[in-house]
Amino acid sequence: MARIVLFHSAYGLRPAVHAAAERLRAGGHEVTVPDLYDGRTTESVEAGMDIKDEIGADELIRRAVKVAAGLGEGLVYAGFSLGASIAQNAVFADRAAAGLLMFHGTSDLREDAATEVPVQLHVAEPDPFETEDWLGTWYLGMRRAGADVEIHRYRGAGHLFTDADLADYDREAAERAWAIASDFLSEIDAAAAAASDPG
Repeated sequence: MARIVLFHSAYGLRPAVHAAAERLRAGGHEVTVPDLYDGRTTESVEAGMDIKDEIGADELIRRAVKVAAGLGEGLVYAGFSLGASIAQNAVFADRAAAGLLMFHGTSDLREDAATEVPVQLHVAEPDPFETEDWLGTWYLGMRRAGADVEIHRYRGAGHLFTDADLADYDREAAERAWAIASDFLSEIDAAAAAASDPG
């Protein structure tokens, strides 16, 4: 069982995020889903980014780190789009993190960023927010930081292709992403179990 903290996208904590959490719980994982927007949700990414700007990126990361700090060690950080960006920043603040699972988004890296966690990114191809050039830069930066990184691309899918309530939704891509993510979480769980076995 992985212990996961799952961060919502710029749309806020909508039903699709709860559905994702339930999918993960059905796989045997423990999942916490913080509400970083204080109950607000939106119907457009533009409105969601307005809320993000109103709260401030640094404050959102502070909220995420505070929630995670109360959940103990060995967390897998996960998120959708903006939430993936927040998860990435939060994992660098947690030396005891077990992994980073990212859907639809990434974040800039600081020069001193360092982590050895396994990282898995699922992203549309092409994605207007995650261009080829940027993903190459991001991958190299994460590798320099010490992370073990996988990138999975989904040709023809929309940006938030796992969200069944949005026009971006692509059922085939979403199911494939979740299957790959499930294997990733199982590997993290197995590695944690092996590390805790004194034999």
